[in-house]
Amino acid sequence: MRAPGFWFRPPDRPGLLPRLLAPLGWLYAAGTARRLRRPGHVPGVPVICIGNLVAGGAGKTPTTLALVERLTARGQAVQVVSRGHGGRLKGPVRVDALRHRAGDIGDEPLLLSAVAPVWVARDRAAGVRAAEAAGATVVLLDDGFQNPAVRPALGLVVVDAARGFGNGRCIPAGPLREPVAVGLARADLVLTIGSPQAQAHFDAIWGAQVTVPRLRGVLEPLRMGIDWQGTRVLAFAGIADPARFFATLRAEGAEVVRGEPLADHEMLSETLLRRLEAEALAHGAQLVTTEKDAARLPPHWRPRVLTLVVRLRIEDWSALDAAFDRLGL
Repeated sequence: MRAPGFWFRPPDRPGLLPRLLAPLGWLYAAGTARRLRRPGHVPGVPVICIGNLVAGGAGKTPTTLALVERLTARGQAVQVVSRGHGGRLKGPVRVDALRHRAGDIGDEPLLLSAVAPVWVARDRAAGVRAAEAAGATVVLLDDGFQNPAVRPALGLVVVDAARGFGNGRCIPAGPLREPVAVGLARADLVLTIGSPQAQAHFDAIWGAQVTVPRLRGVLEPLRMGIDWQGTRVLAFAGIADPARFFATLRAEGAEVVRGEPLADHEMLSETLLRRLEAEALAHGAQLVTTEKDAARLPPHWRPRVLTLVVRLRIEDWSALDAAFDRLGL
């Protein structure tokens, strides 16, 4: 499902519909709070929870990739536990890129498995136990901030700086899984991802509410031998903010003849791909998508679609490195 446009209107001008839906948002927030009161598994190794406060993506997968690299460089045996959104397997199961497809375990675990062992588990505690038994010295819990199954040693809230916390209201009146003040009270660190302009926008609206150490990062394309300058492309993306992907391609010099926004994690059917390919051919364009979407492509389509790969660059790691030191990592 795509997020309704009114979710990301300015908090001081939410419109009529969010006001009418506000009572349902209060009930949703109360349900989240009640769920979080349940006791969670206390693991034998540090668990770092990478989550967000809004429904949909905010950059958690690039953040997880960056943390795997950082912790590995510090000598840690890092493993990842994910719910496996969009996959059919309940787990716990260790992701095998040669055997599993996105329909089995989800696109994000498949992508992350290229850099670290990944466990898919609907029961997050069972996934963490499996990672511990497999020799992990630290576990990255992908998107478990509102899940009470595991008690993390560190909570990192990731925010899309341009979108912030939307209109500041809870589902269905807005994008929040819980109120901003409540969620940030449990966070140890906040990472805002976006351009300098987006960071300034976040500062103006939400900066005063962030009272824990804050990191700033930006997603940067990896060239990987592809010169996008002047390349005609038909782009498609099933991520939280497809428009940001299309804008990145344009910034790299690509001529985007059209961008097809898909729902987050939307499965890529043969019918959809054939339609997009026919349109690309008619425009003399090349199909291109995100790395996460590429993980959902059927194998015979992968040579026919280019991938724009991005990685997270964090300006200053000192707050996170200090947290790692406190955890003995």
